[in-house]
Amino acid sequence: MILYTCPAGKAGAPAHPCARAAKALDDAGHSYERRQVKGGTMLLWTWPRRARDRAEIRRLSGQNAVPILVLDDGEVVTGSGAVVRWARANQPAGAGAPS
Repeated sequence: MILYTCPAGKAGAPAHPCARAAKALDDAGHSYERRQVKGGTMLLWTWPRRARDRAEIRRLSGQNAVPILVLDDGEVVTGSGAVVRWARANQPAGAGAPS
């Protein structure tokens, strides 16, 4: 399983979408690889670089936004709320209750 995040990732503020997604996966006991993608700035002159930096994200999810979670079967979960819900609903065997 791969979690794609912006550079803030787990270190972002608790309300940051990428930090929320990573925390939910951690709290639920999931093992995952985290891949950081650049291109978060939405200024007009950064659009060409953002398109290059986020090409894989667009290919996987049809959008440029992160976080996205790519499951082992290839299913893609987009957005922090959806990742949080998936993490809580699909806890690995032996993992504790969600917090």
